Amino acid sequence: MPTNFYINNFDNPPEQNLVHDLIIESIKFYGMDVHWIPRTTSADADQLFGEDTLASFDAAYPIEMYIKNVEGFEGEGEFLSKFGLDIRDQITFTCAIRRFEEIKATESKPDGTTAEFVRPREGDLIHFPLNGKLFEIQFVEHESMFYTAGTLPVYDLRCELFVYNNQNIETG
Repeated sequence: MPTNFYINNFDNPPEQNLVHDLIIESIKFYGMDVHWIPRTTSADADQLFGEDTLASFDAAYPIEMYIKNVEGFEGEGEFLSKFGLDIRDQITFTCAIRRFEEIKATESKPDGTTAEFVRPREGDLIHFPLNGKLFEIQFVEHESMFYTAGTLPVYDLRCELFVYNNQNIETG
């Protein structure tokens, strides 16, 4: 049986907007309010190893996200290593793209200019108020293979428990 020929999501922006609105509404119903904390990189970041020892977190933006892990945290959990107790909890958040664009967050570039964030980035933090912990974004799924609505309505953020390493966190 063929699909419904009255509805074509791939060539119909009003239908795509309807699907996006329904996804945003369902995230507001079943999601949780978290804080997205973007990483501010310094001008002298190590380009060879890709790390920034002077990274800071200066702002926090409230946004609702859906938690995809329904049975608890994923990852390796707690285990005893040769350096002591190591906790590697992982969680996957889903964020609506249109809601993220409504934040209008800007970042200061090292050359003195400012630019608006296009999407959450790897290295940014998510404050999860249910347990009061910070999670670092490890990967942002921003290119899904199949667009059921004709466009991509959400980002999937794969996060791991944040390990503090002398970063400056002052979000107010």
